[in-house]
Amino acid sequence: MENKKYTIVTYGCQMNEHDSEKISWLLENMGYVWTDQKEESDLIIYNTCLVRESAELKVYGQLGALKELKRQKPDLIIGVCGCMMQRESIRNIILSKHKHVDIIFGTNNIHKLPQLINRYEQTGNTVVDIIEDSREIVEDIDANRMYAYKAFVNIMYGCNNFCTYCIVPYTRGREKSREPKNIIKEIQQLAKKGYKEVTLLGQNVNSYGKTLNYDYSFAKLLEEINKINGIERIRFMTSHPKDLSDELIEAMASLDKVCEHLHLPVQSGSNKILKAMNRKYTREEYLLLIDKIREAIPNISISTDIIVGFPGETEEDFEDTLELVKQVRYDSAFTFLYSIREGTVAANMPNQVPDEIKHERFQKLLDIMYPIFYEKNLKYKDKVVEVLVEEVSKNDPNMLTGRTRTGKLVHFKGNKELIGKLVNVKINKVKTFTLEGFLV
Repeated sequence: MENKKYTIVTYGCQMNEHDSEKISWLLENMGYVWTDQKEESDLIIYNTCLVRESAELKVYGQLGALKELKRQKPDLIIGVCGCMMQRESIRNIILSKHKHVDIIFGTNNIHKLPQLINRYEQTGNTVVDIIEDSREIVEDIDANRMYAYKAFVNIMYGCNNFCTYCIVPYTRGREKSREPKNIIKEIQQLAKKGYKEVTLLGQNVNSYGKTLNYDYSFAKLLEEINKINGIERIRFMTSHPKDLSDELIEAMASLDKVCEHLHLPVQSGSNKILKAMNRKYTREEYLLLIDKIREAIPNISISTDIIVGFPGETEEDFEDTLELVKQVRYDSAFTFLYSIREGTVAANMPNQVPDEIKHERFQKLLDIMYPIFYEKNLKYKDKVVEVLVEEVSKNDPNMLTGRTRTGKLVHFKGNKELIGKLVNVKINKVKTFTLEGFLV
């Protein structure tokens, strides 16, 4: 009998990508095999994101497009999971307008997917299984990793920060840290399989350990991971400025495997807006932190997140953001137009910024940032950098792509046998978002 086939479509953050790797592992243990063709699939799962409206609308569009396929293939199972499904109002939309969806589950019960599929197959009735805020961490799920040399590793789940624009604490629940021994064991097993790089994931990795019933910090965890033979690079995200400690800066500076790259979301350069966002730091505190980090790690690359058009943002507030960007000189940034998220405090704030003004400001921000990114990349010209080779270039089969320790994307000519290896590349061409070079 031919194996059943499955497809997973993933929206959103690295946490979601890693959740999809776990879902893939569960399905393949049930005998399913992967296909990227929806028409061939016996099971299609959408792993959804609620951070921005655009991702939400895409899911509705995709589900609508599956109606005809479901009519042609009545045995096709359609599942929807992820952050969108943690909202009752959205579940009701799916149940009323997309009756061809068979299984709905959330962020806290991925481990139950085999049971949910069996329940649907036995009854033929729509299965809805949501856990609102689990304190439990399920450890016995592995993952089908996307790569054979770099891996995402969850160190904690949930968030306690309640930034006023953000839905995550409501969809991922309260903060909970994994036991250090379980994290270490997972990474040791990855090292034995030949993995060279791990990216530690958490909504706010700096507060790792606070829910453990003993004293254990994120810096301490980094020290332990740094001792694991075979692991060459350690990355982590995301860091919240309010609790990035001196101890962590010291660990980043002294531990040889921790990469010289920090993603430190600022969101706004205006104290008024930072307060309205409930970010719990000021512009001045953030700039002081940047100075401290650069003093300890002079060659570090720093990236950020910036939201444009938060409710109440005036021209003066926006100018504060532009000035901060000029002062910090980021290596790269994720920039977003503020998107109203139902259920957050900011959704009900007065003085919502008109879309036209948001777009104007967004373009101004990019016009200032892009030349800075290019100038930051210029310092790599004629330098030899260590690159972890990731894949064959999507645009040119003769080119390989990989990343430096500082997170820069590098293109160079090479043989695909180099994928997963650390190589030295001399940079001879610089662009705004990428570097080009040749093997040395």
